[in-house]
Amino acid sequence: MNSEDLATLRFFQTSPHPCSYLPGQEAATVFMDPEQPLTVHLYSRLITAGFRRSGTHLYRPGCAQCQACISCRVRVRDFQYTRRFKRVWQRNQDLVVREVQDLSEPECFDLYASYINTRHRDGDMYPPTPEQFQSFIRVKAASTRFYGFYSDNALVAVCVLDELDHCLSAMYTFFDPELAERSLGVFAILWQIEKTRRLNLPYLYLGYWIKSCDKMRYKTEYRPLELFIAGKWTLLS
Repeated sequence: MNSEDLATLRFFQTSPHPCSYLPGQEAATVFMDPEQPLTVHLYSRLITAGFRRSGTHLYRPGCAQCQACISCRVRVRDFQYTRRFKRVWQRNQDLVVREVQDLSEPECFDLYASYINTRHRDGDMYPPTPEQFQSFIRVKAASTRFYGFYSDNALVAVCVLDELDHCLSAMYTFFDPELAERSLGVFAILWQIEKTRRLNLPYLYLGYWIKSCDKMRYKTEYRPLELFIAGKWTLLS
C-alpha cells in the first residue's frame, strides 16, 4: 500500500469522554474504519504515524485541547542494560517462554483478572470480564502473537505482541501481581526487546507515553526512546 492509498482511508472520531489517564480531562479517539481490512503492511504504516491497536481497532488520540499522549518506541539495536535491568534479567532466567496459539485456557483469564483486580482497579478495564478479555486481549490481527511465560509449568505472565514490517508492538502484557520480587513487567519488556533484536527489527513500540501520568513514566527508562511529536519521530534527550 502506498501513500496515495493511505489518503483514501476513512477515519471516525468518538465523542468526548472522560480521560482514563488524566483526571478532569476529556478525551476523544480517532479510529480507522473497522470495515477496512487490517493487513500487516497497512498496520505498519499507521503505527509509524502514531496509531495503535486495541482489539480489532487501530486508533490514535484525537483530543482537541491536549496532546499529552505521545507514541513511543525503543531503538532496540542501541538499547543498553542498566544494572537494574541486568538483575531483573538474571532473576528470571528460570522462566520458559512459549508461543501459544490462543488464550482460551482458563488460567489465562484468571491471570488477567488477578492482574486487573490488583494493578488497575482505578482504570476503565475494571472489573475484568470474560467478554472484555475476548474483545481486547484474545482477538487476533494477522500480525498478532501470544507468548506465555511459565515457572514450573505455571503461567506467570502473558505478552500480546504484534509483529509488523519494521517493528514489534507491545500490545499488552499482564502477569501474576503476587510475584513482585520478579519484576515481571520489566522482564517482559526486556524479553520483547531481545525478541525484536532476534528478528532483526529496529523498533519495539511501547504504546503511548504521558509525562504527567505516573503509570506511564516507566517507559522512559528504556532508552534510546523515540517520541512521535508534531508528526516526526524525535529522540528523547
